[in-house]
Amino acid sequence: MPESLLSRRSCLTAAASLALPSAGWLLPQTAWAGGQLEEPLADSVRTALSSAVAGSGAPPELEFTSTEARMSYLRWLVACSDKLVKRKADPQVRREFLQTVWYESKRAGLDVSMVMGLIQVESGYRKFAISSVGARGYMQIMPFWMRLIGDGDIGKLFHMQTNLRFGCVILRHYMDREKGDAYMALGRYNGSRGQPQYPNAVFGAQRRWLVDEPKAV
Repeated sequence: MPESLLSRRSCLTAAASLALPSAGWLLPQTAWAGGQLEEPLADSVRTALSSAVAGSGAPPELEFTSTEARMSYLRWLVACSDKLVKRKADPQVRREFLQTVWYESKRAGLDVSMVMGLIQVESGYRKFAISSVGARGYMQIMPFWMRLIGDGDIGKLFHMQTNLRFGCVILRHYMDREKGDAYMALGRYNGSRGQPQYPNAVFGAQRRWLVDEPKAV
């Protein structure tokens, strides 16, 4: 091949590689997590789950029962914010994300550090992540859940609070099905029940987020 053609091709390749990062954030980012498996739900379970995910909208406004509870929450927020700054540089975006994770985790009766570890493994804290099996958002929710317990609009799975609420409600559902066994519930969440790789990865990531959690509000 002529040297001039090689040189031109090299320049075009280099130019393309430089252009991609500037546009890449506009595209959904791929995640390689597994996905929940669609299972038959009893009408009572479907109704309960639908009720649990209803009303998710703007980031929640927290109200505290005491100054001590508020200070405890703020200490947790600062500690987690410092650890998340490389993934979410904007302070307001980072604060709203952590506030919503904490709220939805507590609302579902889940360990906040485990939910943070799950998000780290599932999406790397990327709001628009999409897995190879079609799971979406921070907690990699499979679209069929919107049909089962939502309004069918899968685009809402990229909305922060909607995604986090669905994820926490689904994980709580699996925890109840597994009688509180987090290992088995996490495997079910990933569609790999009984296999060690996924729950071990979440438990490993969870250690990063084991800080003093605030008291209930």
